[in-house]
Amino acid sequence: MAQADLSAPVRGQITDATAATPVPGAVVRWLRAATVAVTTDNAGTFSLVRPAQAATGQLVITALGYRADTITVAATDKAFLRLRLRRTQELGEVTVEGRALSYSALTPANAQVITSRDLTKSACCNLAESFETNASVEVSTTDAVSGAKQIQLLGLDGAYSLLTVDNQPALRGLATPYRLSYLSGTWIESIDIIKGMGSVVNGYESIAGQVNVRLKDPDKTERLLFNAYGNDLGKFDLNLNLATPLSEKVSTVLLLHSDHLGQRVDRNNDGFLDLPLATQYNLFNKWKYKSGKGIVSELGLGALHETREGGQVAFRAEETDAHQRNYGLTSRTNRYTGYAKTSYSWPGRPYQSLGLLLSGTSHSFTSTYSYGRFLGASTLLTPRLYHGSQRTGWATLLFQSIIGTTAHTYRAGLSYLHDDYREVYQDGVVFVLENPDERYRREHRRRFERVPGAFGEYTYQNARNLTVVTGLRLDWHNYYGWLLTPRFNLKYDATANTILRLATGRGFRTANPIAENAGMLVSSRDFVISPNLRPEQAWNGGGSLTQYFTVAGRPATFVTDYYHTEFQNQVVADPYTASTALLIDNLEPGGRSFSRSFQAEVQVEPIKGLQAKAAYKFLDVRTTYDGQLLPKVLTPRHRLFANIGYATAFDKWRFDLTGQWFGQRPVAHVPGSTAHQHQAGAEPMALPYTPRYAVFNTQVTRAFKWVEVYAGVENLTNYRQRNPIVGASTPFGPAFDAAMVWGPIFGRLTYAGLRFTIE
Repeated sequence: MAQADLSAPVRGQITDATAATPVPGAVVRWLRAATVAVTTDNAGTFSLVRPAQAATGQLVITALGYRADTITVAATDKAFLRLRLRRTQELGEVTVEGRALSYSALTPANAQVITSRDLTKSACCNLAESFETNASVEVSTTDAVSGAKQIQLLGLDGAYSLLTVDNQPALRGLATPYRLSYLSGTWIESIDIIKGMGSVVNGYESIAGQVNVRLKDPDKTERLLFNAYGNDLGKFDLNLNLATPLSEKVSTVLLLHSDHLGQRVDRNNDGFLDLPLATQYNLFNKWKYKSGKGIVSELGLGALHETREGGQVAFRAEETDAHQRNYGLTSRTNRYTGYAKTSYSWPGRPYQSLGLLLSGTSHSFTSTYSYGRFLGASTLLTPRLYHGSQRTGWATLLFQSIIGTTAHTYRAGLSYLHDDYREVYQDGVVFVLENPDERYRREHRRRFERVPGAFGEYTYQNARNLTVVTGLRLDWHNYYGWLLTPRFNLKYDATANTILRLATGRGFRTANPIAENAGMLVSSRDFVISPNLRPEQAWNGGGSLTQYFTVAGRPATFVTDYYHTEFQNQVVADPYTASTALLIDNLEPGGRSFSRSFQAEVQVEPIKGLQAKAAYKFLDVRTTYDGQLLPKVLTPRHRLFANIGYATAFDKWRFDLTGQWFGQRPVAHVPGSTAHQHQAGAEPMALPYTPRYAVFNTQVTRAFKWVEVYAGVENLTNYRQRNPIVGASTPFGPAFDAAMVWGPIFGRLTYAGLRFTIE
């Protein structure tokens, strides 16, 4: 017992003598054993091992900007020490700039970070354009009329990737078609891309991975940022960020965005607008409170209004019977969001905290599509209506602490999800044997989900080379009963520069079949939706190898990963089986649906200011359609990516060039095509494939004291997809299809803009 007392470490806290605030980074050491030293953490606390001899010792405390102090500690003294340091003279500001690695060496998950600097390498007007210089995430256009875009991760549509904003689920459900345009690029501080299963803390919906968008922080971002952008299509973007500290404890940032395209452009002369006319007004206000005594709170409020009008050049939405005169699409969206986050950290225990996270969303839209149904020798023109509203509430109570030492940490909590979906889909179809009540239920879809849940996550870290994270959550769904979601991540540092990661887990989600296939509404295909859709369930497993090395004495990174996703059930949108319809149903009994993704990427900086990266990606994504295992439509099997950037001293000039090469990808046959015939058990049909092609983008930026001026060109070689709209001359006919878009539509695009910043 006596020996145990003598070997007990000395614990304490260092604070500022004037402000009584913690002093992080202070060095605490023994006077006669200088090699035994520690630094204080963010709470100013420390734990220092005693020297081998059991005698009275002296502690020396030093910190930048403070007078050094020495105190005497007896061998039997076990009290918690509270020490105060007095300031010396104030130091002038020193700015240290560094460039963090894109692939983190610390996180147990395979995570990549897109920094705010990376976001300036392209126009980056919204979230969709934030991935142009990234190899892991693909961004594709859903159709040639609406202008909607979606992301793909591991070869799976964006709906299978959990999109979070400041680590809270957001932009999900009915917002899926246009959600990538709802976040301005100037609002974003960084983007975290996590492949494989994410944490159970964020819910059960992640299957392919997680994309977390970090918005500008009120107490860290620039005081003012103004960004103006314009391109040769006639689109203009204006952004204004205003941040200010209201006191030592309260700060706020106001984020404003507006974009407008009012020019009718038809460069390929097919009679359709290359991009829809669109106007968006978007704002977000974020507040932050830091008590200085362990309480930190954030509050965010946002509002968005957007209108879109696409289709034929002659289409005018204000005309009577406009959707029967010419082919057109009109859409109007209103969205309101709010969240509150409050955390409390125990004094002297920075590892222990309690947090409450609340968020709410109201999303509503109305949209009308021209639509012609071919009836023998005549065509019935009936606009296709798709309206919807979503009311979502999310609450999470989270507790975090340690078990004995910081080598064993855990997080546990409770959550509750409230989702109220209301959709109206009408296309004028009337079934002979259908009564009015049955028709109403088919056209009016209502889903009210209530999901309480509990979760726990344990992390072991031996501080040398091994990190293990295991998580489990149990949710009760009012439609589907109990949902058990296990997750596992392992990181092993084989050497100081070689890191291995493994990840596996299970995910669930409820599909929104119309919203997630909205691109197919711009075609003559009928939507045939099964009334008995079940939740989607999938296992995802894989791993990665990260190797850090040097080239010409400068840091470089090589990363390769492989992930396999296997669905137990999937809501399959089948464009192959029926020539005139999109069949949406559960994965057929005995069928398979899977995704295999392999990627290898290298990043180097051979000389100061010059950065280059290149990647190869292989995707094998297949699903069983009517008894045949066929590749997923519009998914390329091979892809190459390269980016090179150069910055002169002090970043006065920046040059960036990005190239992407896409392999062949399958497309669905033209609606009503006689070539589109296959039966269960027959030989695989001969699918049409797209040609291979490459696209190059470049940008030049000139920085002055407060202003940056940039100009760029997208699609330098002016490559275009021939006939992106099949049947453009007869849009109300049975062969009309604007949903098979795989390449650029309007060719080369030039743009210019400026950023004015006050730090």
